[in-house]
Amino acid sequence: MGNRQADREQGKDWILRTQSSGVERIEAFFHGSGYAMHRHDTYALGITLAGVQSFQYKKSLRNSLPGNTMALYPDEPHDGQAGTEAGFRYRMLYVEPALLQAALGGVPLPFIEGGISTDPRMFHALGNLLAQMDGDVEPLQQDDGIFELATAMNAVSGNRPRRHAADFQAAQRAREYIHAALDRTLTLDELAQSCGRDRWSLTRDFRSFFGTSPYRYLSMRRLDLARRLMAQGRPLAEVAAMSGFADQSHMTRLFTRTYGIAPARWLRMVKPGR
Repeated sequence: MGNRQADREQGKDWILRTQSSGVERIEAFFHGSGYAMHRHDTYALGITLAGVQSFQYKKSLRNSLPGNTMALYPDEPHDGQAGTEAGFRYRMLYVEPALLQAALGGVPLPFIEGGISTDPRMFHALGNLLAQMDGDVEPLQQDDGIFELATAMNAVSGNRPRRHAADFQAAQRAREYIHAALDRTLTLDELAQSCGRDRWSLTRDFRSFFGTSPYRYLSMRRLDLARRLMAQGRPLAEVAAMSGFADQSHMTRLFTRTYGIAPARWLRMVKPGR
């Protein structure tokens, strides 16, 4: 982080990289030419944060602006350069096609025409997976994000979603299992095993019957527990640990993003008995 900050202040090109479970994330800034023509055996999915991000793709020059999402198909040659003298900053996700295919369940891989999308479903799904660059992503959080991304890409590409028979009893058992595991790390594999369902079918079941993803449900129940513990007068660091958060800052970020107010301020404002 220190080197990246120094490079940013000096206007130098820089790259920040993290990797976990078949997914690689980068955040980068470039002036001029960033990359020569190359290709990956993964999807290259990104969000332009600042400037104009230009690249040759499918024999044409593409220009991605802030708010756009880029979706480059596996094994397609492309390069990367700044579209203006100001340079460009972006975040990119490199995800193995097999991960998306597992979530989709045997449909043709999604292809986004032109390599750039303005569809808000793509921007939201990709933004969730790229939101954390400096910290660890929980396994269940990443699996939820992959499912959401695969679903969005499939819809934006025009593929028809497959029909799946939903299992309410499996979803209910998963919900009960989540309630018993708020204070520890939980994986989608463990959750699926607890209710006798494969991981992606369970994800579809849970969303169908409870209106949200397993990780989102887990996060909200952790926040419910945290508010109860905070109201009892426990220190915030202790509350974070007892509620299953990685640390106090992790709890604060999620609490603020969910309720629009930091935990300490919420605690000062809340009235007894409410």
